[in-house]
Amino acid sequence: MPGSPETADRSFRVVVAVPPHLRAQFFTAEVWQELERAARLTVIDDHSDRAAVAAALPGARALITSWRAPKVDAELLGHADRLELVAHTGSAVAPYVTEDVFRRGILVTQAGDEMARPVAEVALAFTLSLLHRIQRFDHALRGGQDWAAASEAPPRHEIHGSDIGVIGASRTGRAYIRMVRAMGARVRVTDPFLSDADAGTLGVESVPLETLLSGSRIVAVHAPVTEETHRMLGAEQLALMPDGAGLVNTARSWLVDEDALLTELTTGRLDAAIDVFDAEPLPAGHPFRSLPNVLLTPHQAAGSVECRQRLGTSAVNEVLRLLAGRPPVHAVTADALVRLR
Repeated sequence: MPGSPETADRSFRVVVAVPPHLRAQFFTAEVWQELERAARLTVIDDHSDRAAVAAALPGARALITSWRAPKVDAELLGHADRLELVAHTGSAVAPYVTEDVFRRGILVTQAGDEMARPVAEVALAFTLSLLHRIQRFDHALRGGQDWAAASEAPPRHEIHGSDIGVIGASRTGRAYIRMVRAMGARVRVTDPFLSDADAGTLGVESVPLETLLSGSRIVAVHAPVTEETHRMLGAEQLALMPDGAGLVNTARSWLVDEDALLTELTTGRLDAAIDVFDAEPLPAGHPFRSLPNVLLTPHQAAGSVECRQRLGTSAVNEVLRLLAGRPPVHAVTADALVRLR
């Protein structure tokens, strides 16, 4: 593995705050054995137990975290007398570290690069479903409609030649752009940080949000979570989308006013494919569940076997690089923390 030390340093202790079911998904036998050979491990099964993590931190040089781990703040750092690295197995690190970590000079890494392609693939699958109204046909047939009635749907379209709007030229956004362009879509992007040169390289047109919304058959959301992007798609923005258009959200519910989206979807004017929600798990009685024009998945866009294993490998490689005296590959700075939530 890249960054593996030639000889193990058994005094180098690593705390693994990852629950058993995620360890089985993240760490292949080979990767786990490599970590065991390189360092002395303290494994916390109840990884959300703040007291357990605090008790394990004294003397530890590295901490591997996963979703729902306690935030590493000033109080936890009071127990971390030798900590040099927090390696997160996901992308959004803001829920798990505070600026106190950076002030202490502790390195923070994340594995978001490994999630871009599978999430983009799901966004592509969502796009194709909305274009061909697959979710409507499935709902009609499962609901017992006769063949003729179930065959009724708004006009369907191929992705080749369709106008696709992408909000956010993020890692996932760029992976999605490459996929839909390879299938013949015309792509426009809204991103305040996308330069004209980058837009040219991506083969897209950079346009204001209002232009993108009013002229796209499918709008895919791939923007980061910041104060500026909170509810960036509200009632006023959604109203700009043409009748029959579709919204794809595999990013964060933070970006879309869920109530405004529900209002539009209830009329049947728009279709949507959604992987992320304000309340997770999505309540059993939520209106989204009964709408024929909505495709739902339970926040699993990055849940492929291959992606989960890459997340674990990425975190372990960062620990091995630290042990070998090499810089991290996927470091997060304090300035970037707000964009990786």
